[in-house]
Amino acid sequence: MPTTHVWNFFRIGGFDQVALTSAADLENLHTLDQKLWAALSCPVKGLELDEKTLALLDTDKDGRIRAPELLAAIAWAKPYFKDLGILLSGQDRLSLEAFADTAEGRAALASAKRILDSLGKADVSTISLADASDTAKLFAATKLNGDGVITPASSADPAIVAVIMDILATQGGTPDRSTVAGIDAARVEAFFSAVSAHLVWADQASAPEVLTLGAATPAATAAVAAVRTKVDDYFARTRLAAFDSRALGAVNRAETDYLVFAAKDMTITADEIAGFPLARISADQPLALLHGINPAWTARIATLHQAAVTPVFGAATTSLTEAQWTTLKATTDAYAVHFAAKAGVTVEKLGLPRLRELQAGAAVSRAALAALIAEDLALAPEFESIASVEKLLRYARDFRPLLHNYVNFFDFYSPEYLATFQAGTLYLDSRSTEFCIEVAGPSPLAAMSKAYIAYCDLKRPGCAPRKIAACLTNGDSDYLFVGRNGVFYDRQGRDWDATVSAIVDNPISIRQAFFSPYKKFIRMIEEQAAKRAAAADAESNARLATAAEKTANADKAPPAPPKKFDIGVVAALGVAAGALGTIVGGFISGFLGLGVWMPAGMLGIVLVISGPSMAIAWLKLRQRTIGPILEANGWAINGRVKINIPFGTKLTERALLPKGSKLDLNDPYVDRAAARKRRVWTYGVLLGLLALATGAAWYAKVWPFAN
Repeated sequence: MPTTHVWNFFRIGGFDQVALTSAADLENLHTLDQKLWAALSCPVKGLELDEKTLALLDTDKDGRIRAPELLAAIAWAKPYFKDLGILLSGQDRLSLEAFADTAEGRAALASAKRILDSLGKADVSTISLADASDTAKLFAATKLNGDGVITPASSADPAIVAVIMDILATQGGTPDRSTVAGIDAARVEAFFSAVSAHLVWADQASAPEVLTLGAATPAATAAVAAVRTKVDDYFARTRLAAFDSRALGAVNRAETDYLVFAAKDMTITADEIAGFPLARISADQPLALLHGINPAWTARIATLHQAAVTPVFGAATTSLTEAQWTTLKATTDAYAVHFAAKAGVTVEKLGLPRLRELQAGAAVSRAALAALIAEDLALAPEFESIASVEKLLRYARDFRPLLHNYVNFFDFYSPEYLATFQAGTLYLDSRSTEFCIEVAGPSPLAAMSKAYIAYCDLKRPGCAPRKIAACLTNGDSDYLFVGRNGVFYDRQGRDWDATVSAIVDNPISIRQAFFSPYKKFIRMIEEQAAKRAAAADAESNARLATAAEKTANADKAPPAPPKKFDIGVVAALGVAAGALGTIVGGFISGFLGLGVWMPAGMLGIVLVISGPSMAIAWLKLRQRTIGPILEANGWAINGRVKINIPFGTKLTERALLPKGSKLDLNDPYVDRAAARKRRVWTYGVLLGLLALATGAAWYAKVWPFAN
């Protein structure tokens, strides 16, 4: 956007970043091209910032803070302060004089004074975040607090308090600003609607067409419902038996079905028995109610006889035909249908007398509750202003670190601060690294950072396990492997057990790359020596076995023929030795021919060996960036936030003796024989190099005594 504001940029970490140092910078931030921002969004979790502050910024509650939300927060805070630059202070305390002479500022000032007064600090000229965060006590001391939620304490009228308690008991409550459960307008409306609906239903339930058996109808309906499916099944089986007598055995279940359970300890309520027919099946046979019933159903059939059959057909009726059963169901169906359609179930537990009392006074109660809610809402601006004081204090404390880890990455590159995404410091393999990011686990995206990453599992008694991605940017990786243990210190100073669980291998330093070919060569020699030793050991064992066998069977073996001397082998060995000597001689002759340029030749040899690995490492180290690591953790990084070689040595520090320390090299446990051998080899190599240099000088006619 067009602007007359002059921006200041600084180059750090290999890219240009905007400086945010004044109120003018914040006021014009919306005009800064977002292509120049370091990041465009960040997660609200996993940052070393108060999550409540981040939740206030995340207005759409999607778990991410985007650039428009950040700009909206600045625009919201601007009318409250005389100097918007206070958002860059990083302080959790505000002077009362900081509030602007605007409607918003005056309201915030009044609210701040009210908070201080409630805390007994009326004569204090500053307010802290701790003061404003304790507003729950202030809200609890007021009957109405502007949130549209009223509690039993909101009214002094016992009748209204009783209604509020009834609503809470049946409709549930919602916390008000003081965290006490209360009711709002929606719950009041739902409650009285439920009361009215339930009373209408209850009045209809007493109609003759519903209570077909009078007061006995509910019990009869329940008794019929308890056995309805099983009795229907019984008469269906009798009809099938009447249709074809061959089905009689099947509908009564086979004898073998009973043998399965005969060997078990059975109870009359066992599920297996309950699944058998209700009674013995015969063609078109009525259902006997007092005998011959499946033991698992005896009690329920007895209840059917007493509660339903007796009121309809009389106590003398001890069996039911299918027609009588159909009549019995029809008699109770009306009540069953009405019962299934019961309205206002939530208020039923209050009882019909209380519901009729509430219905009679509904108009008065609803009007009183509506007036209380309206009175409460009228105080909303005042109490929202109190809440805004806490919000302003949070912004004053947290906005600076957020901006310096979002619009620019000043904190990441600064030796004085840690970035919000840096979770702490990992100590591992004689090194410490501050570039540790809390993650959910390894991500393929993070490998694009070109950095050496050690994923670690963190454990601490009494705390949930965590995972971090630790970037090692100094030293080497010779003794870094999965399973190594270290110690991690979080931003609160707590120590965690850290275990390497995965590694993304990339070059760590130029120094590592320089020695890499020689280390590989030594490892190859060691591996070959180990293989040769193993082969020699196997061959020796084979020879010993052969010798033992020959010794044991010496009297049986024929004499061995004399070995013939192979002249061809000797000639081949001579030719090979001559060729090797020619090659070595040519190399020495050529090297000595360099004369005074021999040191350059030595340097050239070193560069030929180490140069390729150093060049590859240099290219990769130049490409190291934190972007992919953060993006794997939910960020949207806009700039190329690099980790160059000098900065990498600051992020990861190697173990160095303090300045002024004294080191005693007299190790009492040193292997003196090995030390003597190392000295002999060292002196031998030095003498050899001296002899080589002397020979080269002689050969080049530069030795003063050569003539």
